[in-house]
Amino acid sequence: MQVEAVLDYLSGVTRYDRSAFTELAIDGEVLGSVNAAWCERLLASEAALFVASERGLSCTLAGDYAHFSRELAAAAQRWQQAGWLNGWRNENFTAFRLDGTPLFELERAAFRPLGLTSRAVHLNGLVRGADGTLRMWIGRRSPDKAVDPNRMDNLMGGGIAAGESIALALEREGWEEAGIPADRLELLRPATCLLAERPVQRGLHREWLYTFDLWLNEGEIPCNQDGEVAEHVLLDLAEVEQLIVDQRFMIDAALVTIDCLSRLGYWGEQSARVEAALAELRYPL
Repeated sequence: MQVEAVLDYLSGVTRYDRSAFTELAIDGEVLGSVNAAWCERLLASEAALFVASERGLSCTLAGDYAHFSRELAAAAQRWQQAGWLNGWRNENFTAFRLDGTPLFELERAAFRPLGLTSRAVHLNGLVRGADGTLRMWIGRRSPDKAVDPNRMDNLMGGGIAAGESIALALEREGWEEAGIPADRLELLRPATCLLAERPVQRGLHREWLYTFDLWLNEGEIPCNQDGEVAEHVLLDLAEVEQLIVDQRFMIDAALVTIDCLSRLGYWGEQSARVEAALAELRYPL
């Protein structure tokens, strides 16, 4: 077991210089964080929407969900045309107020420049052998994926689209990525919710990861439906840990996997140290 290496990995992917980002207030609540390059762009090119404030940056919009969504969608289109946005998906995510109320929806490619918090579902696929040995299904992303090709992933992981419930996202992604029927997933409840937060090339990645565990029978084999997963492999937990230490996982998937191994008690008496590190990322359900 390599608990020290896992703790070092956790520290490396969760700690960053927050002073490099400017808080973004929208409708009076701090909902985002913007790096220096994007702060300059917004103030110079979107002065009608963003202004400097005492605390950092403020969006001047006011109105209802539809108005916010329409105005920010038009701005995102301008950013794309200016060549500032890549990875455009034609898929919206929902931005929520601090109390969980939906405020607006926006093209997912624009979430990171504004440091907005998105949501995703992740599914751990677990198998207990006849001898009690625990193993985990791990996916390897397609080499054709634009983001993190060939890197290791959970059994399933994907973003929650605007207007989509957590349960529906789990069922949709579960079928698309692993061929899991909806009736195997509809009664699952999240085991944990983790906050993934780190600087990326586009800005700041902030995402709530709703994590689920699915126990599969020996002989049940995941089957990708949408071409986004090259293969699924069933590994011993020590092999999974080695992939984490070797930094073969996508970072969000690694967080979910470490959380699962810790909850399974994989590190024995040392699990308490991992639990303490994870406590900073967990949101009470």
